[in-house]
Amino acid sequence: MRPAVSVIVPARNEEACLGTCLESVVSQAGVSFEVVVVDDGSTDRTREIAESIAGVKVVDAGPLPAGWGGKNNALVAGVRQAKGEWFLFTDADTVHQPGSLARALAEARSQRAALLSYSPEQEVHGFWERAVKPVIFAELTGRYRPAEVSDPASPVAAANGQYILISREAYEAVGGHASIAGDLLEDVALARAVKRSGRKIFFRFGGDAVRTRMYRSFAQLREGWTKNLALLFPSPLRLGLLRLLEFGLIVGSAVVAARLGAKDRVGAAIAMGLLCAVLYGLFLKRIRQAHFSWFSDVLAVAGLPMFSYLLLRSKVAHREGKVSWKGREYGADEAARVESHAEVVDHVVG
Repeated sequence: MRPAVSVIVPARNEEACLGTCLESVVSQAGVSFEVVVVDDGSTDRTREIAESIAGVKVVDAGPLPAGWGGKNNALVAGVRQAKGEWFLFTDADTVHQPGSLARALAEARSQRAALLSYSPEQEVHGFWERAVKPVIFAELTGRYRPAEVSDPASPVAAANGQYILISREAYEAVGGHASIAGDLLEDVALARAVKRSGRKIFFRFGGDAVRTRMYRSFAQLREGWTKNLALLFPSPLRLGLLRLLEFGLIVGSAVVAARLGAKDRVGAAIAMGLLCAVLYGLFLKRIRQAHFSWFSDVLAVAGLPMFSYLLLRSKVAHREGKVSWKGREYGADEAARVESHAEVVDHVVG
């Protein structure tokens, strides 16, 4: 009997997190499913861990064709082995809440969505993760508003590759990951293809279903967002300058207020303090949309210059064709692709 869902997990050197992910997946209930792990040339214990968990089928991604992104190649290999009526593409660094798979499938059907995507709850550890990730996810929430993504009348399309549930019919109709083979931002590209086909997307924050710790070091954080940010935002340099200006105004007004107070210029100090409070309050209002803790939100002002740095780094890396991810180098073709992404994103989100 065909399972309702094929859970497909691409994995490349994921020994630190794969076991926890798979244990949370195989323990799902209330829906028939299979689990396919695609070993994408791992050199650590990834395959051994996957094979040690009962009910998990492990396949090889196979050679990476010229011009393909590694994740796209792995997902296509997984789909070849999948028998489900729906595919759940989920990353090895996710942890799934009990019963979430059955609830997600029911939600997709009740929403009459061909593609459902959750933005997971983000685990953050250490100063820089706590500071910069709320800034990034607040910007993403503002750029790809879930209500607009889920509105068939809106051209805005997005998905989070950490959790994409898509019907087999829709996936095959749009050509699957083979149709976006060279796209490093495969989640948004797939969502865009589905929406262009006239099928519905449903997208929301999914902290009740899944959580993730995307990166386990600053080096990983820098590499990951260098790969993605220039593709996600149409004008990274302008956005980076705006966030630097915001940081300067907030911190600058606080410093000036403190200096004026030290000189007993009470009225002027109060005025500058009020300006700082208003600017910081507006900043926090935007950041709260990203679903992080208050502690992380308060620290996030320090993440503004880091966000600007990552935007600039991403723009330069794509322009020069020097994008690295998971031990692979993506070259000059991406320099042209980033410009194409920028034009499309600018068109659909204004």
